Amino acid sequence: MTLREKIGQMLLCGFHGTEANGDVERLLQTYPIGGVIYFARNIESPEQVERLSAGLQKIATESGHLPLWISIDQEGGMVARITNGIALMPGQMAIAAAGSTEDAYEAAYISGLELTSMGINMNFAPVLDINNNAANPVIGVRSFGESPQMVADYGVQTIAGIQKAGIAATAKHFPGHGDTDTDSHLDLPVIAHDRERVERVELVPFQAAIAEGVDAIMSAHIYFPALEPQRLPVTLSHTVLSGLLRQKLGYEGIIVTDCMEMNAIAVHYGTVEAAVMAVEAGADLVLISHTAQLQVEAFEALEAAVKSGRISESRIDESVARLLMHKGKRGLLEMGMDVTAKAEVHNELTSTEGPERNSLQHQEVARRISENSITLVRDQLDMLPLKPERTLVITIAASVTTIADEQLNQAVTLGSALSRHGLNVVDLTVTPEEVASSSARLLQAAEEGNIRQIVVGTYNAGSPSGDPQCRLIGWLQQLGKPLAVVALRSPYDLLALPGVQVYVAAYESRPLAMDSVARAMMGHIPFNGKLPVNLI
Repeated sequence: MTLREKIGQMLLCGFHGTEANGDVERLLQTYPIGGVIYFARNIESPEQVERLSAGLQKIATESGHLPLWISIDQEGGMVARITNGIALMPGQMAIAAAGSTEDAYEAAYISGLELTSMGINMNFAPVLDINNNAANPVIGVRSFGESPQMVADYGVQTIAGIQKAGIAATAKHFPGHGDTDTDSHLDLPVIAHDRERVERVELVPFQAAIAEGVDAIMSAHIYFPALEPQRLPVTLSHTVLSGLLRQKLGYEGIIVTDCMEMNAIAVHYGTVEAAVMAVEAGADLVLISHTAQLQVEAFEALEAAVKSGRISESRIDESVARLLMHKGKRGLLEMGMDVTAKAEVHNELTSTEGPERNSLQHQEVARRISENSITLVRDQLDMLPLKPERTLVITIAASVTTIADEQLNQAVTLGSALSRHGLNVVDLTVTPEEVASSSARLLQAAEEGNIRQIVVGTYNAGSPSGDPQCRLIGWLQQLGKPLAVVALRSPYDLLALPGVQVYVAAYESRPLAMDSVARAMMGHIPFNGKLPVNLI
């Protein structure tokens, strides 16, 4: 391989558009990049994604380049780029609340099969961060919970399921993004725990992932003073990536960076210079998700760094050997010039005839896990199941508060779900931003004499921006009518609402979760979920 071919393998690039043409076609024809990443902006339907993947692979191979990693953030629940036409699985905290590591494996395996059918071969999941900080703005329900061992157990099963389906799993965000109150998309978080604590807590799931043989580990853009003497985020730290992860923990798989356009990197170091620093630190695969110009400049900067002697070519060779070994492991190198070929593992693992996506069998697994996750935290009024009376249901709609969410569509309200299961409902919906200006209207609706009980679905009410939701609930409580709160994302909302007497955790507001919580509140199914985090 030429130097340019080797450097190209170390870049993973995002692009705009839903077809294999335009800027991405020119990029793939000109530069031998290692792979691409899909976001919601690239997704219309599973069939379109399948065509897109085949088209991108065709461009790469016809340009004389190696087949591509085609990657995605498909965690399940609230962080998923593909949401329609598939059996979208519950998110990680919901799976943990359902209480079965076998469910984690099955959900990951099914998701992996469906991704494979669309030509996707790398998933940036699972999240192995331990969410032991109620104020964490970016992880929350993306985590399996606050217990290191629970996160390790569920994480290992998720990795096994993804990789059994023929896809490279990615444990993230090393060495742990769970105990932060800053979103690294916006700034550089600092975790000040001592090394003993990091080894005892944060590293436990990653050690388990390494033992499981996870293909890739994603580095966090977080500064750990106990691990790195200089003020460098983990992604740029030779001490952490090469010293701790490679040498001490013995990890031999792919180290991939989180996106180098996130503010924690771009603002403090610059995306292009940081790409070179990440490779110096020990990263194998550099992710630049959005800007074509930065992708090209990073390629050229890495090439210049080798030619100048700043980075040795042997250092590049180490990473490329790993990347090619894993491409071979996932069947990519066998694709060769047969651009229509699919990985043989896909045919071997598809045990049912017919479509591999969104089958009734797959949907049933998602439904069962979702229903088992719904958690009754308290019912001091003996309000549940809901009585067949006129009920005001206020849904605080899902809102994008972090780039990880990317986009959220409120396809189903809590009120419409309860109505569908037989409740007499007045259904009102507002966004978190509209709560303050809409409070008078919502209170007026609640005061109507025919309203006998109230249900409010909160969305991150415990966050700094959630105060209007908390005030609204306080005013509604003063009416003296039975009131239940359903957390439609963070279960930590209860910490901001200590006076609420009836409280249910749903962990997400996807349509399936709305249906599951409605069925539980109507008494059609039991509340089987257990909190994976402490709300005391």
